[in-house]
Amino acid sequence: MESEGLILFFIIGAVLVGAAVAVSSFAPPTSTNPQKAETYECGIPTEGTSWLQFNVGYYLFAILFLIFDVETVFLFPWAVVMREVGMVAFVEILIFLTILGLGLIYAWKKQALKWD
Repeated sequence: MESEGLILFFIIGAVLVGAAVAVSSFAPPTSTNPQKAETYECGIPTEGTSWLQFNVGYYLFAILFLIFDVETVFLFPWAVVMREVGMVAFVEILIFLTILGLGLIYAWKKQALKWD
């Protein structure tokens, strides 16, 4: 009984996605203004080329932030069930925080957190 509902769910999802793709192909934007092809930088007209190579440090810093930010979100569900699960949850969160700390130490040693 449940498998029919799951199959129906995926079929309806595929039909809705297909309908959205079909509608978007029939109604594309029709503006051919050359300004639409220009790069927009906060209202300031760009000077020169807009294709600049950014320092990889910005991307690395952003990825590290996302990793540590998302991993700290996992602490909230753990805090909710900590009393129910007991010592097992405590040991698991210690392992989790140890891995998180080792990742931070590794990033620090590789000087990934410096703005040069």
